[in-house]
Amino acid sequence: MSDVTIEYCVPCGFRERAFEVQQVVLGAVEGELDSLELVMGDHGVFTVSVDGQTVYDKEEDAYDPDEIARNVRNEL
Repeated sequence: MSDVTIEYCVPCGFRERAFEVQQVVLGAVEGELDSLELVMGDHGVFTVSVDGQTVYDKEEDAYDPDEIARNVRNEL
């Protein structure tokens, strides 16, 4: 079982994006997770990590919730 962390920029208004990714990831792999945590951040951050390993970073990757869920699944 693994832990997923979604860190999102509060001042940037990324909360809804974080909620969307949370729902898609839970729909894909909920039974394989110990936890899914939302972490508030700033400075434009939006990352998704599995057990501390980044699987999505908005600075490097296009935003696609389904692709993010696939990346999470691949890391499990």
